[in-house]
Amino acid sequence: MSDMLVKLYDLPDAAARIAALASDGIVVRLAMPYEKSHVVAWVREHFTATWADECDAAFANVPRTCFIAVERGEIVGFACHDATCRNFFGPMGVADSHRARGIGTTLLLACLQAMAAAGYAYAIIGGVRNGDIYRKAVGAVEIAGSTPGVYRDRLAPEKSS
Repeated sequence: MSDMLVKLYDLPDAAARIAALASDGIVVRLAMPYEKSHVVAWVREHFTATWADECDAAFANVPRTCFIAVERGEIVGFACHDATCRNFFGPMGVADSHRARGIGTTLLLACLQAMAAAGYAYAIIGGVRNGDIYRKAVGAVEIAGSTPGVYRDRLAPEKSS
């Protein structure tokens, strides 16, 4: 799982994608503070406890750095940035029932544009398992030598050589 790098000054605009999803009844927006427990619980239920922890950290940022996709009052996706490390995108996830509809790419672009607006020129996507979505959507490139990166298990005992 290597890290990837994205140029934030050369991103596709998210506005048209956000509008298209809205016309299909899916709203992509910044999560509100009073939604924190619900969003974090949803991430824990649909993904992992570690992603829920990162999502929780994104709510502690000022401004918040957690975006959600909502359909008829139900969360269907989320994406965060500046959670584990500054200038890092992720985690991001979309409910199985809502995949392949452009929600993940729209959440990605919403986060990356927020990072650009905050003054970053580049973003790091940490611990990528499958980089195809990032290469295709935003031209991300792998960072050589970035495995295991910041996401290595610091609680596990080190293996002796």
